[in-house]
Amino acid sequence: MAHDWFGSRAALDGTVAVITGGAGGLGSAIVHDLAANGVRTAVLDRDAKAVRALEDELAGHDTLVRTGDVREEGALQALFEAVDARWGRLDTLVNVVGGTFRAPFTETRPRGWDALIRTNLTHVLHACSLAVPRIRAGGRGGSIVNVSTIEAHRAAPGFAVYAAAKAAVEQFARTLAVELAPDGIRVNNVAPDYVPTPSLRRLAGEGAAPLTTPEALATAIPMARAGRPEDVSGCVVFLASALASYVTGTTLHPDGGTYASSGWFNWPGTGWANHVPGM
Repeated sequence: MAHDWFGSRAALDGTVAVITGGAGGLGSAIVHDLAANGVRTAVLDRDAKAVRALEDELAGHDTLVRTGDVREEGALQALFEAVDARWGRLDTLVNVVGGTFRAPFTETRPRGWDALIRTNLTHVLHACSLAVPRIRAGGRGGSIVNVSTIEAHRAAPGFAVYAAAKAAVEQFARTLAVELAPDGIRVNNVAPDYVPTPSLRRLAGEGAAPLTTPEALATAIPMARAGRPEDVSGCVVFLASALASYVTGTTLHPDGGTYASSGWFNWPGTGWANHVPGM
């Protein structure tokens, strides 16, 4: 049990969190950081190999890790029922699952739109519908955190439906935050930019231009480095904790300044400009 300033102020020790998609790059970092602060974690992820690895890594922590697809209502329902049976309380929900593919909108079809909306929006609605009554029943308040993306805040050529779905998640969170504020249940988002997780590397293989050199990173990202999973998980831990007890309906941007710069680039040898130097 933590007795330091952060531990006592954060009040995370002994709480219970559900994390959807908690075995991947960002999800795993979030689960580890919550568990390190005494949170009892319940994870649902469809990657069986990653689930087994996470179970081994969390040995000694009070955790519940299951293989399943959060887009399937039955799998999600079963996880929440398992949390009820094991701990009889819920304090935090973290929605991590997301995904996309690159294509101009005019080359996509309704089946693809539906897949993107199910992956990025629908499961968030379902998870929240299951979590809110449970958090409310505890009478202690709680926290819901959605992992979003910078693409919810700017144009995303080649990712139109994905960006729309993530923007919908953020607007849903703002509205839900107002509805649940009287219950002390806070709803917030975390919107990273470039964090080279395995999923992002796979997307890069489909044609997205990765930031692979120090020069490219310094040009595109004001802080001149790629994001790390712990940059995102630190924001989630803060929003889950009592340190954020008066923070709701907002979005944190662990992106090294890319949302702030919004189209301005630090060109090598030239400096900041919102156009290609010499043109």
